[in-house]
Amino acid sequence: MKCPYCGHLDSRVIDSRISKDKTITRRRRECDACQRRFTTYERIELMLPMLIKKDGRREPWDRGKIVAGLEKACEKLAVSMTDIDAFVDNIEQKLQDYGGKEIPTSQIGEWVMEALPALDEVAYVRFASVYRQFKDVNEFMDELKLFLGERGKH
Repeated sequence: MKCPYCGHLDSRVIDSRISKDKTITRRRRECDACQRRFTTYERIELMLPMLIKKDGRREPWDRGKIVAGLEKACEKLAVSMTDIDAFVDNIEQKLQDYGGKEIPTSQIGEWVMEALPALDEVAYVRFASVYRQFKDVNEFMDELKLFLGERGKH
């Protein structure tokens, strides 16, 4: 593993720990050259479908993009990175279960929209305002009324 400090390619593992859900291994490493320590994370590489963007382009799944979007939606809210990671793990599981070779990004957006209110309602409204690309305040208000109506049923 390449040292992030000096670029040397050899390091040794000092400590390994498995996450609570047993899907990620955290490794504490020490560089053989500079003796500085750093942490790496291992997770299973999933065989996920290619994403079909709105404009028809295809691109591979990028966990970082959805995490970044959720971090922005959850900014200054009581939502931990652990909660966001678990949320994205759930989306990745849906992608794995999907079974097809390709999936429209709109489907992933809908999965996020369906599950996000349970994570945080303010995050849902923030995410919806970007995801739905409202043309004006009235469209935004219509979505909000729909959400409040659904919330009242539960």
